[in-house]
Amino acid sequence: MQRAFATLMTAALLSQSVKAGESDVQANHPYVGLWITEDSYIRHELLPNGRYVEARGTRERAYEGRYEVTGTHIDYWDDTGFTADGEFIDGVLHHAGMVLYRR
Repeated sequence: MQRAFATLMTAALLSQSVKAGESDVQANHPYVGLWITEDSYIRHELLPNGRYVEARGTRERAYEGRYEVTGTHIDYWDDTGFTADGEFIDGVLHHAGMVLYRR
């Protein structure tokens, strides 16, 4: 019984360590920060913990979820189950027909 508990605890600690390492990588990632459309209507905040918050007009938290960047490609997984992706091209985020600029 104690051995099984110790094994579970070790697995949990390793999982936390891997997640912490992923967050550290995201925190230093050059795409972390605020991205906005030219008219400022759509705003994506890419947080250093791998989460994002999207504001639309006066709705500050219209969508929230997680994201992952691989090279210049970004994948989004909204908390409601919606998925989307985009590309960073020459310092500009192209996402779902929108163009977002670094703020």
